[in-house]
Amino acid sequence: MYYLVEVSDVVRIPPDKFRGPLERAAMEVLKETYEGTLSKTLGGILAVVDVKVSPMGRLIHGDGATYHQAVFTLLAYKPLEQEVVEAEVTEVTSFGAFLRLGPLEGLVHVSQVADDYISYDGKRGALICKNTRRVLQKGDVVRARVVTVSLSGSSFRECKVGLTMRQPFLGKLEWIEEDLEKARAPPKVKVKKSTGA
Repeated sequence: MYYLVEVSDVVRIPPDKFRGPLERAAMEVLKETYEGTLSKTLGGILAVVDVKVSPMGRLIHGDGATYHQAVFTLLAYKPLEQEVVEAEVTEVTSFGAFLRLGPLEGLVHVSQVADDYISYDGKRGALICKNTRRVLQKGDVVRARVVTVSLSGSSFRECKVGLTMRQPFLGKLEWIEEDLEKARAPPKVKVKKSTGA
């Protein structure tokens, strides 16, 4: 889930940034400090969007910088367990499909792709369902549910997000449309011919 969060912190403005406006200097420092980082509580920090800086700063002996109280807004992304997401397949391997979730990648293990026997076609780079002949490959857009989230580590690459598509109305968008069409179709009624007695 993408969200905005307001944060309060002290920002160090180095002497080489004294000539410009204080808020622009603070924004540059905060972008360098926060953007692209990972927080267990906030998730991945994508951008610093807004900043308000106190014009009154503090000096610390031996440091030429000034320290200012700042309130700023961060744009963050954190996948939540049980959240349903739409994502693009970025890679297909013999053990599953990787999906792009904002700045992160998640894995749909081969056992969680569909209620079918799944085989991997290495030449096509695709997972193929045996009974339905449905195909999942790079570039497909899917709907999946987040089942596990591990935001350990310090970078997006170290995050682990597990997903499933083995629930009704999850999977490749074309599969969902097919399932909806089947659900909307009137039931087939068999009429028995009676033999006159």
